[in-house]
Amino acid sequence: SYTLVTDSITMDNGKRLPVCKVLLHFNTTKDEQVLVKVGVSAVDIAGARKNVESEIPGWDFDKVRKNARSAWNQYLSKIDITKDDKTIFYTALYHTAISPNLFTDADGRYLGMDLEVHQGDTINPLYTVFSLWDTFRALHPLMTIIDPDLNNQFINSLIKKHQEGGIYPMWDLGSNYTGTMIGYHAVPVIVDAYMKGYRNFDAKEAYKASLRAAEYDTTGIKCPALVLPHLMPKAKYYKNAIGYIPCDRENESVAKALEYAYDDWCIYKLAKELKRPKKEINLFAKRAMNYKNLFDKESKLMRGRNEDGTFQSPFNPLKWGDAFTEGNSWHYTWSVFHDPQGLIDLMGGKDSFVMMLDSVFAVPPLFDDSYYGQVIHEIREMQIMNMGNYAHGNQPIQHMIYLYNYAGQPWKAQYWVRDVMNKMYTPTPDGYCGDEDNGQTSAWYVFSALGFYPVAPGTTQYVLGAPLFKKATLHFENGKNLVINAPENSDKNIYIESMSFNGVNYTKNYLDHNELLKGGVLDIKMGDKPNLNRGVNPEDFPYSFSVDEKKK
Repeated sequence: SYTLVTDSITMDNGKRLPVCKVLLHFNTTKDEQVLVKVGVSAVDIAGARKNVESEIPGWDFDKVRKNARSAWNQYLSKIDITKDDKTIFYTALYHTAISPNLFTDADGRYLGMDLEVHQGDTINPLYTVFSLWDTFRALHPLMTIIDPDLNNQFINSLIKKHQEGGIYPMWDLGSNYTGTMIGYHAVPVIVDAYMKGYRNFDAKEAYKASLRAAEYDTTGIKCPALVLPHLMPKAKYYKNAIGYIPCDRENESVAKALEYAYDDWCIYKLAKELKRPKKEINLFAKRAMNYKNLFDKESKLMRGRNEDGTFQSPFNPLKWGDAFTEGNSWHYTWSVFHDPQGLIDLMGGKDSFVMMLDSVFAVPPLFDDSYYGQVIHEIREMQIMNMGNYAHGNQPIQHMIYLYNYAGQPWKAQYWVRDVMNKMYTPTPDGYCGDEDNGQTSAWYVFSALGFYPVAPGTTQYVLGAPLFKKATLHFENGKNLVINAPENSDKNIYIESMSFNGVNYTKNYLDHNELLKGGVLDIKMGDKPNLNRGVNPEDFPYSFSVDEKKK
């Protein structure tokens, strides 16, 4: 038997929405087992019934458990590691496979971004739950290594969402535009895959959708009126018209401007690949440099700027929110993924840049929460971890440690990456220092434990840290394997003394995706002291937009 319980909730606009719950009652005897199958569909009850009948046709519980274990082992075995305690690493890798979620029913139907039911197919299914502000950074780049075909399905889903709803989603939840977070980060997800040679999607349509996302145009978007200003903020008008977003006109102005500049650089990269008109390419090359308009030479930090051109005053770099998104200026100043050398130049050179990086850890874990009116959990986690103002529990700063490589001091990246892995990831119920955020925080750990990280998705480069394990083996879909050997690795031997790739001495501060996928052996000699002579040759530094342009 069952009991149906109905209730309602009140939305922010005062509208009341129904809520329905079902309580199931089983008349069981002592120790009797109950087998339950649950089908879920966003289309209708018939779809839910077909889904459960298709996925679990019988009542063999042990078979279902065995199949689930086999499926998870197949995913987790994409990377093998040698370490006594594998719990943290494989928990992280497990988290990277939870979302995006399959949204196509067994009969091919799905709910589109226009909230209409569409007839698709199960060979090319649609996915949902795209936490793109988080996952463009490391989750999707990780997929290009361990499951590029699935990542292509994600990309085809994003393109279809543009076609059905009028624009790429920022944070798609159940085929709903939520307007949550900032940026148009479907673009770097797509461009990163394209630049790495994964192109099983309509690149021209993807580019067309990218142009649409980069302009201020509120027409033709199928979303609730309350969501529209967040999904298509006027900030896009300002960044195109005057090169920055006035903080006295738009909230989160600095964060939006920085992330828009990076997204526009991704469009520039795709425009070049597709041989678009030079005028179009140059336009996005110019917009990619908009980050410079928010740099304050006095503080050497990114700072809000008013419509009249003056900087926001008073300025407290420890203030969370306001001109920033879930962070402060110490966190967001580093969000120049595509042009770290340009940021180095703004700060006055490599020595000054390194001093500012060092300061992130040296500044006490103080904060100004006046914008929020409370201590949000990201602030609380920063305090608990007590690594200065480094707030690993939130995404904007997670790439920052790897920037030491661009200034010729990779040993500092090696030190801090190991410190973060040791302090902020543990095999306990509270073992993460913040939100998992749909696989991003875990993808950071997977990459960092292997010894490299994608600072600028949209390039084929992974910037070096140092591996956590004595040996790790990556099994690629092309049948090749990459073995990462670091036999002297230990709690004390955290620094790279030297490297060789397939027997050839390797001095670069980065690894190339296409070279890695050819397979082979990366031998890394680890030691307990920094090698101050390694990684100082500018020719071995990772990609930076301004350097790349000068070479031309």
